[in-house]
Amino acid sequence: MSNDEPKNKEIEYMVDDEEQYTTEKTLTPRQILEKAGIDPENHYLVQMQGNHRESYKDKMDESIHMHEKMKFISVFTGETPVS
Repeated sequence: MSNDEPKNKEIEYMVDDEEQYTTEKTLTPRQILEKAGIDPENHYLVQMQGNHRESYKDKMDESIHMHEKMKFISVFTGETPVS
């Protein structure tokens, strides 16, 4: 057995500055939020690429090809309680 290319190489990515890992080649925004412990029912995902931001607000089940060091943020869409 060769150790040249592991079958399930772990990919490191960030969600809200928290390190996350996957061996999946593609994930949906919903899966990324769930893996980070964030409720996709009241959050959506935004991918950060330098100055460019890719919103997945209306694309929660679109496949994202995962790459090392990708950065995402979650955006809260629920109601903010009034004190």
